[in-house]
Amino acid sequence: MTETNAALRVDELLAAARDKAGLHEFGDEWFLEPLGVLVAALNDEARLSELGVELTRRRLTALLVDRLRLRALQREHPEILDVEPAVTAVICGLPRTGSTLLHRLLASSPRLTATLSWETSYPIPFPGEGPDAPERKRRARDRMRAFLELSPDFGDIHTVQWDGPEEEVILLDRTFTSMSFDSFYWVPGYGDWLRSADQSRAYGELRQWLQVLQWQDPSRANRHWVLKSPHHLTAVGTVLDAFDDCRIVMTHRSPVRAVPSYASMVHTMSAQYSDACDPAAIGRYWSDRFATGLREFTAVRARRPDRFVDVRFESMLSQPVAEARRVLGELGLPVDDADVRAFESYVDRDRRQRRASHSYAPEDFGLSREQLERDFAFYQEVLP
Repeated sequence: MTETNAALRVDELLAAARDKAGLHEFGDEWFLEPLGVLVAALNDEARLSELGVELTRRRLTALLVDRLRLRALQREHPEILDVEPAVTAVICGLPRTGSTLLHRLLASSPRLTATLSWETSYPIPFPGEGPDAPERKRRARDRMRAFLELSPDFGDIHTVQWDGPEEEVILLDRTFTSMSFDSFYWVPGYGDWLRSADQSRAYGELRQWLQVLQWQDPSRANRHWVLKSPHHLTAVGTVLDAFDDCRIVMTHRSPVRAVPSYASMVHTMSAQYSDACDPAAIGRYWSDRFATGLREFTAVRARRPDRFVDVRFESMLSQPVAEARRVLGELGLPVDDADVRAFESYVDRDRRQRRASHSYAPEDFGLSREQLERDFAFYQEVLP
């Protein structure tokens, strides 16, 4: 692959999406601002390869197609807007802090539900598709296989399951207001914009996507949603406002381990799109990014302390079932035998499926233990 200067253009992406979908109504076009910021950063900063440009053009077009299809589905089935998703927990924290394990563990409870990987990729039924969604599931399997071929080491970093619980931030990608983009691409200008953006409209649309998924699966009406993504750290106050009855479940791990681990993950992902990835620049960017995010998180938490539940990484590893039981209780859902059986079954399955350990060091990404300890000292002091 070679680096290219081929430009992405918003007007061409919009036209391509309309042509592909056979639809024209995007509804409220507030999303054009984040899309414009993202496209400018991709053109100016990302140093995309020829393959990277083509993959990105397809990805952005597909996200715009889903926006068109969402509006069409809402017009055809206005009852979707009456669906009430009950979001009970929003798991967040630095990446690589045990949040994925906790998310999938809680989602195994018969009383909880989460977005599934294939749903986040293909949230809207194809024409003529029944509730079993065979075409969407087939495409999701193929898509994951292609992704792992491009990044064969990714499965050692993050266990992937095409039909298992996955971060709903992938639904937020369709608002172009998402941490996914500066994780997959070198776009620090976009990341700076995201940190200062009002994300209330993006979270309003996330709620609409949950409505669509719950409408397709009425059994979810009797279950509580558990969400999860480190992206939520960029908008903690907005999350609490968007989902009135939720609590933030914060996973904690020393940034000395968490930050280099995520830098390694980002480097693996961004190498799909660019041949010019700089590990040291990635390390510095995410170290600064997370330090800023945690300071803002601490300020929000101080104003609304009753909305938070804490989980330590070490506890998740040593006693995952006990931690899941404790968290469920703090969410106001007393644990029963069915929950315990589900938790134990998931832990057993997870241990069998785990792959090789993930190896990295701060120095691999232009960082050092001393620097991370210094920059995150404020956070270490408030750890529960």
